[in-house]
Amino acid sequence: MALTLLSQPTHLRLKTDAIAVPALTSQVRPALVLPERQARALLDAAGKEDVSQGGCFAAGPAGIQVWSGPFDGPGGVRGSAVHLGSIDWTYDTPAKHWAMIYRAMVTHEGVARGESTTTVLARVLALTGLSVEGDRVTLPSPPLRDPFRRKEA
Repeated sequence: MALTLLSQPTHLRLKTDAIAVPALTSQVRPALVLPERQARALLDAAGKEDVSQGGCFAAGPAGIQVWSGPFDGPGGVRGSAVHLGSIDWTYDTPAKHWAMIYRAMVTHEGVARGESTTTVLARVLALTGLSVEGDRVTLPSPPLRDPFRRKEA
């Protein structure tokens, strides 16, 4: 079997700033597990502080990004705002209707501005009044992944 490599088209170039390059990344251990109500409250709070509305957060299906300020460029693009970091989560883990925050990331610009994975996580959690320290240990325990298939010892 032969493989033929074609030259890259000259009209196609990757945007160098389209992907956040992490300078620091930390796995959140133990993972921070939120019931649906708290996950929804976090998304709603980030939406109220969205970069398009004068805030510094951008929420999406995979997590919440932290920016240096609102998107002030023409047509609502980022303009002078700089991506500082983000938290990543997954839905329906460890059980349906729960969200699990499993990683915090800081960009090179975030490090240069004094951010750490802890400060990024703390800023996001503060949107709903949670802290990195005490509140996470008082969150309710999620239900078992599949209680009907659990083997008895």
